[in-house]
Amino acid sequence: MEANTSLWHSYLGVIVSRERQRMEHFQRAEDILLTLLESVHAKEPRFLVDYARNLEAFEFALCASEDAVTLEMPLRIDGNTLHVLACQTWDSPARHPSELNTCYLEVCSPGTGLEDWTDVVDVMEHGGGVGCLVPGKILQHLKELLVSAIVHCQRLFLLQPGDISAENLREDAMELSLLIRGSWKTIRFDIVPVVRRQQEPLRLQGRQSDRGFPEGSLRKATEEAHFVPASPHCWRSSTHLPILKLLRAVDTLKGPRLDSLRLLDQLRDQDWGGEAGKGSLTFNHLKMVLLWSTELFPSPEDWQDIEGSVYRLLVILLRCLATQHLPHFLNPEENLFQGAAPDLASLYHMVESFAWDPQRFLRFHFGFHACSGSWQADPDTQALLQLPAEDGSYWDTAYFDMLLSQFQVYRIQDSARRSAVSQLLSKIRQEIPQQR
Repeated sequence: MEANTSLWHSYLGVIVSRERQRMEHFQRAEDILLTLLESVHAKEPRFLVDYARNLEAFEFALCASEDAVTLEMPLRIDGNTLHVLACQTWDSPARHPSELNTCYLEVCSPGTGLEDWTDVVDVMEHGGGVGCLVPGKILQHLKELLVSAIVHCQRLFLLQPGDISAENLREDAMELSLLIRGSWKTIRFDIVPVVRRQQEPLRLQGRQSDRGFPEGSLRKATEEAHFVPASPHCWRSSTHLPILKLLRAVDTLKGPRLDSLRLLDQLRDQDWGGEAGKGSLTFNHLKMVLLWSTELFPSPEDWQDIEGSVYRLLVILLRCLATQHLPHFLNPEENLFQGAAPDLASLYHMVESFAWDPQRFLRFHFGFHACSGSWQADPDTQALLQLPAEDGSYWDTAYFDMLLSQFQVYRIQDSARRSAVSQLLSKIRQEIPQQR
């Protein structure tokens, strides 16, 4: 069952060795982008240039695939003076679960210098029209400025031919995509205007705050709300940067936690990605799995070696694939697998195949995927993974410890945790009769 330890480390070593080069590509592309954004700011000071891009670079280096880099561009607006109002059904898009809780941002004070970015919106709770900040107008203004800035920088020879392409700029998009050449590699940046607003730090209902994380991590990550465009008239709360802040906090803890993410993301890109590496499982999904594993396995004993650490993520990922439900770490009522069901069944079998026989996957290859050959699913493990998930009663450490035991990687000596696993297993056997 256990893959050779050196095999895990050599596979991981190749992944880590690529990160320095990826960082160099990112930094060159970032320099070009900052030159462009400085030109935008010079023409329109309400668009601010944020030079602190360590989190975006951190994420780019971790990710195995060439995913777009989301870059939030702050607006010179005092978000604390805006009123947050619920969006009407006809204005609220239903393209993605994170866009369901959308809002208007009401501009309450006259003479704020935002008149060209506002419009009168019919808000039911106010019984009439309200002057609100309109994402569509801001996006259009920013798009025009970006195109103008590209021309301006090229005329001044601040940009070389081929450095940047605006061919992906679309009229209806809620982000503005630019392709920027970082050395020989082209990186896509999705530029998103963002309104920042102070808020009460998030409290996780029914969960112990900062469990498994450095003290104060959750408060620091969520003390500011970020609103980004959801439709031409509505905004939505973005958790992009708060999640990256939590990921950075995980990186300060001992043990190969981020190495586990690196390794699984390489497998996702190489073996689990479907056609052309594009499948239902994304790097964002794996980030969420790592955050859940950090909370559900808070003991340093869980993170002693790379194999055990990877399996902490694997058991949570398998449970989510089996139930087709991956809760957002900061908004657990949101299912990040919503709409991806047709691909999740085949993905589940690939991930479980790795869990039972990792040695077949821990190698780099080109062309055909490595997941060939026969493999027999374990019915007992599948039965445990498919236990009812509606009430969340199996979303705890004891349940996932039980799964680790099934994969023979449970080496925890804590007597209380071992006792909790035994009690849960007895309960399951009583409540769910054995299938014959």
